[in-house]
Amino acid sequence: MKDVLTHKGFIGSVHFSTDDRVFFGKIEGINDLVTFEGTTVDELENAFKSMVEEHINDCKLETGN
Repeated sequence: MKDVLTHKGFIGSVHFSTDDRVFFGKIEGINDLVTFEGTTVDELENAFKSMVEEHINDCKLETGN
């Protein structure tokens, strides 16, 4: 069983809250807190990819590239 997601070299942790019935995680290995969640695996994967893209764009804005 795999408990991480990957996209463009980024790794996202994967957890499940039985109380809230939601999957959630965060992008690992970066100096920022970027989280994502979804009620289905597809929603979780899409949210992760979206947050990776947003993080990449934010980093470009900070560096002016």
